[in-house]
Amino acid sequence: MRRTSGDGSFLRSLNEVAVLRALRETGTPTLAEVARAAQLSRATTEVIMDSLQRNGWVVEAEAVADGQRGRPARRYAFRAAAAHVAGVAIGGSGVTAMVADLDGAVAGRAAEHLSPELSAPERLDAVQRVLERAAGAADVPLSRLAAVGVGTTGVIDNEGRVLKSVALADWSGVDLQAELAARLPVPVVIENDMRLAVLAEHWRGAASEHDNVLYLHTGRRIGLGLLFDGVPYRGSHAAAGELGGHPNSRWAAFQHVMDYAMAADPGELRAPSQAALFAMERAAGGDEKATAAFQSFARALAEGLVSLVTPLDPDLVVIGGSLAQTGEHLTEPIRALLGEVCLYPPDVKVSELGGDAVGMGAVRLALDHAEPVLFASLSSGTGSSAAEASAAGSSSAGSSSAA
Repeated sequence: MRRTSGDGSFLRSLNEVAVLRALRETGTPTLAEVARAAQLSRATTEVIMDSLQRNGWVVEAEAVADGQRGRPARRYAFRAAAAHVAGVAIGGSGVTAMVADLDGAVAGRAAEHLSPELSAPERLDAVQRVLERAAGAADVPLSRLAAVGVGTTGVIDNEGRVLKSVALADWSGVDLQAELAARLPVPVVIENDMRLAVLAEHWRGAASEHDNVLYLHTGRRIGLGLLFDGVPYRGSHAAAGELGGHPNSRWAAFQHVMDYAMAADPGELRAPSQAALFAMERAAGGDEKATAAFQSFARALAEGLVSLVTPLDPDLVVIGGSLAQTGEHLTEPIRALLGEVCLYPPDVKVSELGGDAVGMGAVRLALDHAEPVLFASLSSGTGSSAAEASAAGSSSAGSSSAA
């Protein structure tokens, strides 16, 4: 249908979005560089840049001399602090929240240790409490957040409900999307924690140059995150990578280090990952039995990974969770065995995000939800400022759906 009214404002708004995207993709460009990237005339670009500056979306960056005579060309930058989102990680040991700007730079964070046996209402209250503290640390009112992404252990359906969780008591059956939407004045999106961890590693971590990734979480439990063609894989029942109550969810590989830890220090009861770290520390001190136990553990873990790597054919395996701190002590023997038996052996790296992987993945999830809403405020022809766009996004909290 031919547009008969509002053509001017509609076109201007589309041009504003094109300029913003050009700014984000080119760093700190000159006006001419923005015009070329947005495929607009210099005059049109200049008018739009002035408007975006007034509304808080663009700032003038420091000019850099280019060796030419005269005054350096003015440069501009997308103002990432124009709006903020939050990422929340709900795990077996507690809740972590971080507030970040539109470039993903964390401005404030908070955490609280919680018992896995805590009731669902108490845990939900803790999520709100920690999120409020993180927003306060970032000096951003909770109501001004553009979106909140939440990663939690368990099988999460398309509506943001926890279908099943073996790591947290009283968590199976919780309608997390509805519960948090009722508590928070902003849009909420929910996803499984392992899928968000591998998403974060692809965005900002060890997997930034890889699109097909297997993320192995090693901590109180074993979990998997799968990334295919740059997209986290959910599976037909949204349960991909969630080992749940599988009898091998701790993997027999840990028995080597658990037996060693019990023999060397019988007075301390350790979780599997803690036993592995204990053995590695003792091995570094010259304990031959610890060295043998850790090497056997690493080899057995690699053998377990073979059954996943062979059919899935990832180009990278990322070791996350608490065992990421073992570094090459763990990745080298895994890499060696995969090189022996796999037709196309993947590289093996430890996580670069560590304990922040799920939280950063939740930030990315929130950004993916918020950015179209924020930019739509421009393309709708309203001419909204950054603050107004953020508030407009927050007003839609009740209608948000899970990713």
